[in-house]
Amino acid sequence: MAPEMQNNLAFFDEAHKAFRHLVRRFRKQEIEPHIEEWEANKSFPSYIFSQMGQLGLLGTRYPEEYGGLGSDYFMSVVLMEELAYCSDGSLPLAVAVQTEMVIPLLLQLGTEEQRKSFLVPLIKGEKIGCLGVFERGNEQDLASVQTTATCDGKDWIIRGEKPFSINGALADFVMLWAAISGKSETDGFALFLVEKGTPGFVANRLDQAGMLASNTAQLVFEDCRIPADNLLADGRQALEVVTRVLHESRLILAVIATSAAEYIFEQALTHATQRVQFGHPIADFQVIAHYLAEMAARIEATKQLNYVAAWKLARGENALKETSMAKLAAGRVVNEVADKALQIHGGYGLMKEYPVQRVWRDYRLYRVIVGSSDEALQASIARELGLVE
Repeated sequence: MAPEMQNNLAFFDEAHKAFRHLVRRFRKQEIEPHIEEWEANKSFPSYIFSQMGQLGLLGTRYPEEYGGLGSDYFMSVVLMEELAYCSDGSLPLAVAVQTEMVIPLLLQLGTEEQRKSFLVPLIKGEKIGCLGVFERGNEQDLASVQTTATCDGKDWIIRGEKPFSINGALADFVMLWAAISGKSETDGFALFLVEKGTPGFVANRLDQAGMLASNTAQLVFEDCRIPADNLLADGRQALEVVTRVLHESRLILAVIATSAAEYIFEQALTHATQRVQFGHPIADFQVIAHYLAEMAARIEATKQLNYVAAWKLARGENALKETSMAKLAAGRVVNEVADKALQIHGGYGLMKEYPVQRVWRDYRLYRVIVGSSDEALQASIARELGLVE
């Protein structure tokens, strides 16, 4: 069930196949040999983004005028399937923040000058971006933001904090969501660009149980002064675009989780066919065979749901129900598959030299990740089904 088996589907053509081999080679040469080192350092180096930018991996579906490849949505799916087909969850998640959240927001809301200053370097991998959107206590409600922006002449003064920002400890700038002081609750919010090194802005690296190399940080703003030109968008338009981009990004997170589940399933399958107990490989025992059969079925079903959601997004259709379903299913599948894989490995599964333990702890985040927890996804699906308002 390796990723290349997907190329016989109508969603993928020869261009996708060639791109898949490019990303796979990059993963094997530039990511897999360094996973242990990055995890020990609790950070991946920024040059990995530069390498990806030089290969065109960070702008697959974005306009060529900004350095992108101008390809389709399924090229992004291929990228994430291949990046995530290993034991490391930190880098795929970090790349997804850049390519599926930060870049789309700049492309859709930024001025031409902002695109040249920020979007082009992002696609080239010369800059790394992060989001400062959700906050403690209002993780699902963008209209209830507590971080404030106060107009002071030609500047804005930012006060507040964002507790969980992936890439935050490494990013060159943050796309910050804040409430505008003095404006009504219906349109009084905006998206700003705050650059690293701005006085009053501090990123404090967080110590997590999983995704150790994701450079996740708490962002703190204490009378942080930024120029008026760093306002990206405000009002209802900003709210609508940020909400839509975050909803669509659920699909790429689902793709990452599904590919990680596929990878760790293959590890479990190999282990079960090689480990011998009572004179037989443990895969011969019915309970283990049934574990593997169920894992394979769940992964394949989730993968096809991902493709349906991606197909709708590629056509410009509303896919909130499908992306929410895909993220909900994939988050649960990767956790269930990792748990079963660890069970198949026995005590070996908890040893650091085995990749199963890293997937098992890294991807637990996907069921609680801010903005798309299981509960938030269930609420979205219920609304789309017309069960609640």
